[in-house]
Amino acid sequence: MPKYFPHEYVPAMEQKQTEKAIKYIKDTFERELSGGLKLSRVTSPLFVPRGSGINDDLNGIERPVRFEIGNLGNREMEIVQSLAKWKRMALADLGIKNGNGLYTDMNAIRPDDDLDAIHSIYVDQWDWELVMGKNDRNLEYLKKIVKKIFSAMKRTEFLVSEMFSSCAPTLPDQITFIHTEDAQKRYPHLSPAERERELAKEYGAIFLIGIGSPLADGVSQGGRAPDYDDWSTKTDDEHTGLNGDIIVWDTVRQDSLELSSMGIRVDRETLLRQLAIRDANDRTSLYWHQRLLNGELPQTIGGGIGQSRLCMFLLKKAHIGEVQASVWPEDMLQEAKALNVFMM
Repeated sequence: MPKYFPHEYVPAMEQKQTEKAIKYIKDTFERELSGGLKLSRVTSPLFVPRGSGINDDLNGIERPVRFEIGNLGNREMEIVQSLAKWKRMALADLGIKNGNGLYTDMNAIRPDDDLDAIHSIYVDQWDWELVMGKNDRNLEYLKKIVKKIFSAMKRTEFLVSEMFSSCAPTLPDQITFIHTEDAQKRYPHLSPAERERELAKEYGAIFLIGIGSPLADGVSQGGRAPDYDDWSTKTDDEHTGLNGDIIVWDTVRQDSLELSSMGIRVDRETLLRQLAIRDANDRTSLYWHQRLLNGELPQTIGGGIGQSRLCMFLLKKAHIGEVQASVWPEDMLQEAKALNVFMM
């Protein structure tokens, strides 16, 4: 039985058509996303200074790729892991007003990521960030933005299906909102990944609210660093968190697929609380954290949307290597070759 591909998998289109379709999806979704959220495109860095606090720690265990610049006194730099914190600085420095935002192409290298059908050490995503008002710091506003993003995905899916007949739409009409606490109560004996799979299969597309805060069993639904998303604010007596993940049901792999991680960002109070929870108070002296604590950064909501993942989902591909160029284990390449699957 295949290890990385579905049994008897056959790609829906050949490679030349796939390349054209990838370009079409990226152009179309960028237009739909930027128009729906009023986002302007900006240019972003590939690397940032080490020790500035600008780079993201993700789950807190991933090692960033580091190198030295000889002509800057061997100053050490880090390849970005995401741009969650950089975007917030850019909004402040560009003077972008409430209700508007930015998006950018983010390219990263995460050498500690898994290598399987949906994970690669090369990460490409649309990083976006939107300035919001203080009164918008609530669950209703988060849901409103999620619905706009999902609508952009739905419109893109329709246009792709019109352009490429082999790519029939599968997204539901609406996205379903589920708190991680409720998911854990519903499936107490399942792991977080197994819960995601069951819920995505049932609803087609879900937004899991509250990623990062420990649940009743002491395990969180997923990892989040303490200094970008707000995962610790109580929204009522039973639920916590102003962030989450967009997860869809992948009909090709017959499994769940996370397309986006996003959330309302930390304010001063939340940053200090979450740093204390994670025993990371030493970060308060870093450049980025000082700017936030000093009130120099706007209140924002933002996230990342996987470019290759959206492409593989819309083009009915079984492996992310069919839509992005990276490096893969030899057994994975051999399996793809046996199935006549082209891996970039």
